[in-house]
Amino acid sequence: MAVARKSPKKPLNNRTSHFIMIAILVIIVISIITLWLDTNTPTEFNNTEFMTRLENGEISSIEVTPMAGDTNESIWKVTGEYSGGDYETTFANDYELNEVRDYVLNNEDGHEISYRVVSGPTTNIINIIFPILLVVGVVIMIVAMMRGGSNANRQAFDFGKSKAVQSKNEKTTFDDVAGADEEKEELKEIIDFLKNPKKYLNLGARIPKGVLLVGPPGTGKTLIARAVAGEAQVPFFFVSGSDFLEMFVGVGASRVRDMFKQAKTHSPCILFIDEIDAVGRQRGTGLGGGHDEREQTLNQLLVEMDGFGANSGVIVMAATNRVDILDPALMRPGRFDRQIFVGRPDIKGRAQILKVHSRGKKINPDITFKEIARRTPGFTGADLENLMNEAALLAARENKPQIELSHIDEAVDRVMMGPAKKSRVFTKKEKDIIAHHEAGHAVIGIKLENANIVHKVTIIPRGKAGGYNLMLPKEEQAFLQTRQNLIETIIGLLGGRVAEELVFNEISTGAHNDLQRSTAIARSMITEYGMSENLGPITYEKESDKVFLGRDYGKSKNFSESIATEIDKEVRGIIHESYEKAKKLIKDNMDLLKTIAHYLLEVETLTKEDIDEIVETNKLARWDDIIENDDKDIVERDDENKEESDSKENPKKDKDNQAE
Repeated sequence: MAVARKSPKKPLNNRTSHFIMIAILVIIVISIITLWLDTNTPTEFNNTEFMTRLENGEISSIEVTPMAGDTNESIWKVTGEYSGGDYETTFANDYELNEVRDYVLNNEDGHEISYRVVSGPTTNIINIIFPILLVVGVVIMIVAMMRGGSNANRQAFDFGKSKAVQSKNEKTTFDDVAGADEEKEELKEIIDFLKNPKKYLNLGARIPKGVLLVGPPGTGKTLIARAVAGEAQVPFFFVSGSDFLEMFVGVGASRVRDMFKQAKTHSPCILFIDEIDAVGRQRGTGLGGGHDEREQTLNQLLVEMDGFGANSGVIVMAATNRVDILDPALMRPGRFDRQIFVGRPDIKGRAQILKVHSRGKKINPDITFKEIARRTPGFTGADLENLMNEAALLAARENKPQIELSHIDEAVDRVMMGPAKKSRVFTKKEKDIIAHHEAGHAVIGIKLENANIVHKVTIIPRGKAGGYNLMLPKEEQAFLQTRQNLIETIIGLLGGRVAEELVFNEISTGAHNDLQRSTAIARSMITEYGMSENLGPITYEKESDKVFLGRDYGKSKNFSESIATEIDKEVRGIIHESYEKAKKLIKDNMDLLKTIAHYLLEVETLTKEDIDEIVETNKLARWDDIIENDDKDIVERDDENKEESDSKENPKKDKDNQAE
């Protein structure tokens, strides 16, 4: 038997509640108007006129009361009803009033008159209580509308309050952080202090007040901060640097004070400020004047972290990828005592991160995380998380029971270059040029000892590129690059342009990005790394991709025009020398170039195993097997068609064969 379930009552939305309150206010206003304005004003009579109307029988009721304020009761107020409405009159002595009373009591004319005497002035209790209730009701409704009304009304009360979000039971721990072993070791001391502060205080040690996490985006700075709070089991306050800034001066400083006030009431705790460069950048360096609101907010932050007041038990952690623009006062000891660099993980760290992000995913057990990590140099933790998610989506799209290596390989390409654009139409000549261009890169990678190894070559367009060549170093070099390594990297980048020139005797725009990268490497070798024999080990330029307004624009070049001419000559010399070496390598291995290009045109994508097979055997077995099987199918179909045509042309001969 089905039981009918009552649907839950839906709460009133803001628009409905506002309509109800407005309707109530309208009713109250109408009631006030009716009470005070819509009353009959009594007609005033003098004594003679009153007596005349009384004798004529026009008076129907008489009510006698002492006048308010008359202690001797010598003045009497007479009110009542007459044939024309309400009336009122006044008697100044008892004699005249007694005449009225005697006339009514005797009533010689037989008129029906009601007569009564009241001891004091009559007051309707409603006239007293109703205005009071009315005022109280209006006040209550106004307060309710301001508290439960729109977000704008609520923000008016909380404008100077902190926007920090508190997380009391943080479940993230160091088990969720991979590829950052050194960073975790640096933070274990902070965790131990939050758990056992007396051990440090008894020894007179001062725990760092602030920890600054520095590193590229996506390397896990916020995750590490949450893991510290989860390991120490302390409250975690999270706020962004932009949450302090408003258009009104002083609001940010008020929010900083309120934030530290809340944090102190929950100490020991961790206060995490993400993207602190939004509020902590250097003061007095903006073009066209300063920013009073940001500077006041920064000043208040400096005072709260290490000013006149004590700030025990609150550890401030912050994250940024622009440490170069932070104010020096914020970086001094006593505020941010420690800076921890959270960089891109190495191959071991990437394997650990992939293991963490593979929890809950069904992966082919034959796939090793180290194999995936080798294909993803330079990937951050966020990139690897996106990689595994993309692989899972691809497997689900194909209705596969588990993630295969092909899904991961495709996911790597999607993360690095974007999805494949197989619908893009190329002319035969364009496709031929792209195939030889990518084959040129592959030949250089195969034949140069220190060049990057080719792991994948494809002519399927992705993003803005018509083809894609994944070349990875034999061993990851985290810190050092030799001059020979850089030269051979340039040669590898120029291999595609050289192949186009030698095969087609013309050049295309396909090497645009290759030329940009090779020129940048050559210029850095001369101006930053001091790898020029003529100019010597001198740094002439520095990285200029991150310009801080008001500071970097004011600096001039620190070398003369003649040195600039020499720099251009040196850069041009490196490029020309590398180009000639690439041309010689391509000429010496032209057969290999054309073989790789041929198979690229046929299968569109070659892996490292395919390229190794082509180098050793000068052919690709998997493609030759496909061609051979296709040829057999064609021959069999031709034989069947021939037999059918013969039987149709000679039916008699076919019967004789059957009889035999």
